Amino acid sequence: MNPEARMKATLNQKLTEMGERERLKELLRTKLAECGWRDQVKAHCKEIIKERGLEHVTVEDLVAEITPKGRGLVPDSVKKELLHRIREFLAQNAS
Repeated sequence: MNPEARMKATLNQKLTEMGERERLKELLRTKLAECGWRDQVKAHCKEIIKERGLEHVTVEDLVAEITPKGRGLVPDSVKKELLHRIREFLAQNAS
């Protein structure tokens, strides 16, 4: 495992063990709902289904098409806040 992958794994383990990962996920859910992200993604899903027809769209197809757009729709402010929280966590729990 390369050093970056090892560091990510260690961070993820610490975040999970200390409950911070769940808190960050909840913060993300809240922020995305507040900024209308969920509604935008939902509307895009409906658009794809309408274009292709319900019987011609699988969940896997929908996820594959929506994922890049969904990531692109996350506001920079939300990304920055999450990054700030992760950095704070690292600073407080560095060992």
